[in-house]
Amino acid sequence: MKFDKDLEDFDALGDEHISTSQDTPMRSDAFKLTNEEKMDIIKDDIRHIMETLGLDLNDDSLKGTPNRVAKMFVKEIFSGLDPQKKPSASTFDNKYKYGEMLVEKNITVYSTCEHHLLPIVGRAHIAYISNGTVVGLSKMNRIVDYFAKRPQVQERLTIQIVKELQEVLGTKDVACVIDAKHLCVNSRGIRDIESSTVTSEFGGRFKDKATRREFLDYIKLETKF
Repeated sequence: MKFDKDLEDFDALGDEHISTSQDTPMRSDAFKLTNEEKMDIIKDDIRHIMETLGLDLNDDSLKGTPNRVAKMFVKEIFSGLDPQKKPSASTFDNKYKYGEMLVEKNITVYSTCEHHLLPIVGRAHIAYISNGTVVGLSKMNRIVDYFAKRPQVQERLTIQIVKELQEVLGTKDVACVIDAKHLCVNSRGIRDIESSTVTSEFGGRFKDKATRREFLDYIKLETKF
């Protein structure tokens, strides 16, 4: 049957974690509804899913779940879909003439796999070489968080972070490495709890083997306080 064949194709695409675009796939009418309208619709959909599974939503522990999930989807874990949430990344003149690479490592990544809507949890490591401007350190964390807070595949997330910083800093000399666990692999399917996924994107001078090696050596350094 065609339905069974389509289901097999969808499962294969999701289990192989195939990405189809560097940009997050969005419909043209994605922002026609307000956040409140979206939450009302999602709330009803979650209630329907739970009732279909046979859960009793009159139970004190469950009756608030549709509201909580709707709020979480719109205002928390998928808030990065809203362009108004995009962090403003002010740049400053590099007046101290720092000419080496700047590395921000161990940035926490909390994202959601777009194939199964299960968590992706890991660390991002970012570096850039200034061409005359610098960006506030916390803005690098915020950029990671913004692009992570949407249905994602790790490859796309890595590329989006680099492209955004390249635009903000006006330089191609940006790199990002992400090491993360995918609960769609760890908790279902193959259920391999030990594996993690590493992705990288190297721009400009980071494509040079020596520069790339220097960056990778920096992120191996152990930080203790």
